[in-house]
Amino acid sequence: MKKLIILLILLIVGGGSTYYYYQNQTPPVAAADIIPELKHSFDKLLGRAQDENENELLLYGNIDIRETQLAFNSSEHIAKILVEEGEHVKKGQLLAYLHNEVLNAQLIEAEAQVEGQTQTVHKLKAGARSEEIEKLRAEYHAAQAQASVAASSYQRLVPLARKRMVTPDDLDKAHALSESTKAEAEAVRHALILMQSGNRKEDIAAAESLLRSYQANVSLVNQQLENAKLFAPNDGVIRNRILEEGSMAFPSTPAMTLAVMDPIWVRAYIPEPALGKVALGSPAKIYTDSFPDKVYEGWVGYISPTSEFTPKTVQTTELRTKLVYSARIFACNPADELRLGMPATVRIDISQPPASQKKGTKHCGQP
Repeated sequence: MKKLIILLILLIVGGGSTYYYYQNQTPPVAAADIIPELKHSFDKLLGRAQDENENELLLYGNIDIRETQLAFNSSEHIAKILVEEGEHVKKGQLLAYLHNEVLNAQLIEAEAQVEGQTQTVHKLKAGARSEEIEKLRAEYHAAQAQASVAASSYQRLVPLARKRMVTPDDLDKAHALSESTKAEAEAVRHALILMQSGNRKEDIAAAESLLRSYQANVSLVNQQLENAKLFAPNDGVIRNRILEEGSMAFPSTPAMTLAVMDPIWVRAYIPEPALGKVALGSPAKIYTDSFPDKVYEGWVGYISPTSEFTPKTVQTTELRTKLVYSARIFACNPADELRLGMPATVRIDISQPPASQKKGTKHCGQP
C-alpha cells in the first residue's frame, strides 16, 4: 500500500513539472519547417545546392591541390636539409643532400682513369716520333753492317775449309753467325716498316673502347652524386619535413612533402540534371568564407567521365541514390590565399549555352 502511494505522488509531481515546462517554452517548430532546412544542409554538404537564380549553378566544395612525396634516389644518411616547413620553393631548387665522401673519392679515381686512357689513345693515334724512327733506322743499318761482315767472314772460310786449313766446326760457326745477323737485320727492317706505318686500327679502337668505359664510369658516379641531392620538381610550398638531418634515406622513403600551388582547383560535384548546362572552359566565380568580399576568377577544367553516387557522408536514402559527377573548377590564386581543404562556393553562369573547350586551353589572365 505504501509503495502505491509513493508511485502516485511521483506521477503527480512529474506531470506537474512537465506541464510547467511546456507552458514556458516557445511553440514547437512544425516538421514542415524543419525539412527544407535539413535538405538545404544536406545539399550544401554535397556541394551541389542550387541558388534561387535559375541562370546560375551554385556548387559547394573544397580547395584541392596536388601533393608530391619527395624522396632521394639513393641510400645514405642525410647531411643537410636546406628548407623549412611552409617555405616557398622554386622548381630546381636544392632542398637537401646526403653524405657523399665515398662518391667524391670514386669520382677522383674514375677521372684519373679517363685521363690516363685518353693519353694512351692520343699516343696510339700519333704513332712513333721521328726521333724513334731515326733510331730504329740506325739500328737497321748497324744490323745490316754486322750481317755483311759475318757473310764476308763466312765466304773467306769456305775455300780454306776445302784446303783443310780450318776445322769444319769453325766453318759452321761462321755460317751460323752470318745467317743470324742477316735475320736480325731483316727483323729490324720490318720493325722500321711497322713504326713508319703507325699503330693498327684495331689497337686504337680497343683503346678508345676502354676510354669510353672509363668515361661512362665517370658519368655513373656523377649521376650518383646527383641522386644524393634532392631538388624541387615544381614551384610549391614545403608542407612537411618527414625526415631530418642524420636520418637514413631510402628511395622508397619520402623525405618531405611538397604542395604544388599551381594549378589549384575547387573539388565539387555536379548533379546529373545540371551536367548538360556546364562544359569544359565554362567561366566561374569562386568565393570563400575566409575572404568573403573577394571573388576569384576560375573555369571548369575537368568533369569526370563517370558518375558516382552521392558521397557516403550523407546517410539519407533520397540523397544517397542521386548520381553526381566529380568536377574541378580551376582557380586563379595570385595572392596565394587559397589553401588546401578550404571550403569554397562556386557560381557558374548557365544562362548561355556552354561552348565546349579542350581541357587545359584556358589559364589565369586569359579571356
